[in-house]
Amino acid sequence: MKIKIIFSLVFLYGTSVLFGQNACSKYYPMEEGSTFQYTMYDKKDKVEGVTDYVVSNVENEGSNTTATMKLTYTDDKGKNVLESDYNITCTGTGVKIDYESLFPSEMRKQYEDMGMEMEITGTDIEIPNDLSAGQTLDDANVKVSMDMGAMKMNINVETFDRKVEKMESVTTPAGTFECYLITEKSKSKVMMANMEMSNKVWISEGVGMIKQESYGKNGKLMSRMELTKYSK
Repeated sequence: MKIKIIFSLVFLYGTSVLFGQNACSKYYPMEEGSTFQYTMYDKKDKVEGVTDYVVSNVENEGSNTTATMKLTYTDDKGKNVLESDYNITCTGTGVKIDYESLFPSEMRKQYEDMGMEMEITGTDIEIPNDLSAGQTLDDANVKVSMDMGAMKMNINVETFDRKVEKMESVTTPAGTFECYLITEKSKSKVMMANMEMSNKVWISEGVGMIKQESYGKNGKLMSRMELTKYSK
């Protein structure tokens, strides 16, 4: 179960969830108390769960602003499955997600108490403030290595071919928004299992991510996620 949770956190990193703006960032929340709720659907359009995000803390240091995002994932039966938090930093020209902070310190401590060693490496995922159609975005990756004594496990997620495609209108239960469409590809590897997918992410200035769709290697829709409600 915990392995599934870790993989979910890595996947979260790969899909680069984006939120509302402040003076420093157009697409990430830097206002303490802001909330965002996303509903996830499977390929048959059935609800898989709901993720709630809260900006729990904001700190300024020099020209940088760092916000802590607290997330809670509830499954389709209403059970609280996952709670975590991670940091995003605004540098004035854009934002970075701290890949290492995606993994809760409590979870890492539990593994250490069980005699397991965990190492996290990678590159922070970045989103610039200024987007335009045809623009390419930097690749990103994160790797988790776990040494369980008798068994070693590696989880690796690469996100690449990230491109701003166009601007279009998108409607969800939260409203209608003018969005930039960003496309990207990702490769995930857990032990000997490999998964390739492509993502479409719609983001709106002042709000952030409005909708996200994931497609399998065969081009068929695997899942989607959309903004249900938000407050700032």
